[in-house]
Amino acid sequence: MCDLKYYERIRNCLRIYVKEGCVMELINRMIRAARLDVSLYEEVEKDVKATDQAILVVIIASICAGIGGAIEKISGGLGGIIFGLVLGVITALIGWFIWSFITYFIGTRVFKGPKTKATYGELLRCIGFSSSPGVIRILSFISILGPVIVFVAMIWSLVAMVVAVRQALDFSTGRAIATCLVGFIVLVVISAAVAMLTAGLFNILPM
Repeated sequence: MCDLKYYERIRNCLRIYVKEGCVMELINRMIRAARLDVSLYEEVEKDVKATDQAILVVIIASICAGIGGAIEKISGGLGGIIFGLVLGVITALIGWFIWSFITYFIGTRVFKGPKTKATYGELLRCIGFSSSPGVIRILSFISILGPVIVFVAMIWSLVAMVVAVRQALDFSTGRAIATCLVGFIVLVVISAAVAMLTAGLFNILPM
């Protein structure tokens, strides 16, 4: 039911943007986000309607990364490529929600500054837009340059995320870096715990 709800929201979101001609606004915001425009992150933090845009940014960045990888390994067949893109989008969305929550909890509890006052939704939108640099991964299929492009996209996105966290939680760059670093460690620990639990269940269950 939950998956269906998000699927319907994404579909309606895409239809509305095409119908109302808001594509250029989204592109403009993504460019500003990639340029680390502080005013953009302040803008989307306050704009509740930008949540749908943030969803689209995460989806677009994920699809671009998937296309770049698919072109490089085109031998997988069309079915495999489509499955990979869909799985990538779902994984990116789930990761975005979880990462934003962890960052929000740490930023508002552990590294909270004197001016820190934000909601989960505000940080969610800002972090969503910080995915904008990931669009360049569509070029990762280029021979030799592929790994460089992936690396640049990763570093660029990390820097954008620090800016997003800093602006959303209204504290210093140092606190933003510390929040992202601790959040990443927590995420790795949780992922490892889930992987170990899953592996344990597979070992227990009869084959």
